[in-house]
Amino acid sequence: MEFISPAVIIILGCVTLLLFLQWKNLRGPPCIGGWIPWIGAGFEFGKAPLEFIEKARIKYGPIFTVLAMGTRMTFVTEEEGMNVFLKSKEVNFELAVQNPVYRTASIPKNIFLKLHEKLYVMMKGKMGTFNLYQFTGQLTEELHKQLVNLGTHGTMDLNNLVRHLLYPVTVNVLFKKGSFPTNERKIREFHQHFQAYDEDFEYGSQLPERLLRNWSKSKNWLLALFEKNIPDIKTYKSAKDHSQTIMQDILDLLEMETNEQMSPNYGLLLLWASLSNAVPVTFWTLAFILSHPNIHRTILEGISSVFGTTGKDKIEVSEDNLKKLPLIQWCILETIRLRAPGVITRKVLKPVKILNYTVPSGDLLMLSPFWLHRNPKYFPEPDLFKPERWKKANLEKHAFLDWFMAFGTGKYQCPGRVLSIWWVSSSRKDNAELNLNRGNDLCGPPGGPGPSGGVTAPHPLAAPGPEFD
Repeated sequence: MEFISPAVIIILGCVTLLLFLQWKNLRGPPCIGGWIPWIGAGFEFGKAPLEFIEKARIKYGPIFTVLAMGTRMTFVTEEEGMNVFLKSKEVNFELAVQNPVYRTASIPKNIFLKLHEKLYVMMKGKMGTFNLYQFTGQLTEELHKQLVNLGTHGTMDLNNLVRHLLYPVTVNVLFKKGSFPTNERKIREFHQHFQAYDEDFEYGSQLPERLLRNWSKSKNWLLALFEKNIPDIKTYKSAKDHSQTIMQDILDLLEMETNEQMSPNYGLLLLWASLSNAVPVTFWTLAFILSHPNIHRTILEGISSVFGTTGKDKIEVSEDNLKKLPLIQWCILETIRLRAPGVITRKVLKPVKILNYTVPSGDLLMLSPFWLHRNPKYFPEPDLFKPERWKKANLEKHAFLDWFMAFGTGKYQCPGRVLSIWWVSSSRKDNAELNLNRGNDLCGPPGGPGPSGGVTAPHPLAAPGPEFD
């Protein structure tokens, strides 16, 4: 008995030590849940997600988990966590977004995972620096046409103005010339359904469609529109250079790689990805510039020095011309910094250690560019609109400021990031003579973050202030 007792004590001690070490190794981040199973903190998180994220960071520290709608979302807000998000091979982008893609565009998981990388490589090449020249003439022509239709004088809500300009321009350039409706009733119908689809896109990506009847109706209307127009898009040939549109290249790849009839679904994704980014960024760029008279005046002087005084003649815009107007590009990037996406995400494939915690497999690892861009450690005076901060960036090589993440990161950065900056730059040039009418509710900062925490629909306020939020 005297011999056994020490042995038992040693064994029990070893087991206890192993259990303690295992517990320590598997200790997860603080978890914010709720008293309702599955829903968890969904209601509180959904009311104002950006405010929720910041309050949770202050209360729980630089890493925390939110349980909402049956999903575990682990947020990282400091450099060690961000480096895991950016560099770890144990986290995956495609698996993080495939379920939202299925809910919003009805593209099955197997099709999405099979085609995503091939489509990404194709679109990155199509919209990259070396092919930018293919879009310049089309974009200038379409913008000029829409401005002629608007006339030279009048008053319009800025957000509606941007939509009336960029909806047809974007659709005609990316899909097929002349594909945007010209009938007033059909134009209003397109605006109505796309805005309904866009505004509730984040809810549609998470909730069953039967709970969002109006959103589902608009989604199906847009899918039916593409179903009707796909045959014409396939056979379209440019009268000038026989080049293919981006949608035509997508259709070719779909036909080559799969027998599934997914053309309308990918058309819907391309439509949303282009309009839901170009329109808000253009709106906010114009709003910030018009809110800062000195910047507005400097831009007008620069445009006059490069293109001459404004008149009725159509101006040909080129990449070389826009390089002579760096302030416009700085304003766009500063706008994107202030109006960055609320969150970007990766799926955790295997447990990863961050600080003293272990994030389990299956979690969604979340990073908020919105709050990262408001960290004074990386962006001094982060709430101010200061385009001059972008002087330090090497934009000739498309190198942005450190910790600027509005276009995503790593392998799957936004394939259209170069084109999008050029697109908005050209729109800014064509809208050079806009004036801010403070008495007509033209534009203003939002009342608060929207459901996605990303770029929200503008709220009509009388006078935009010099700062955002």
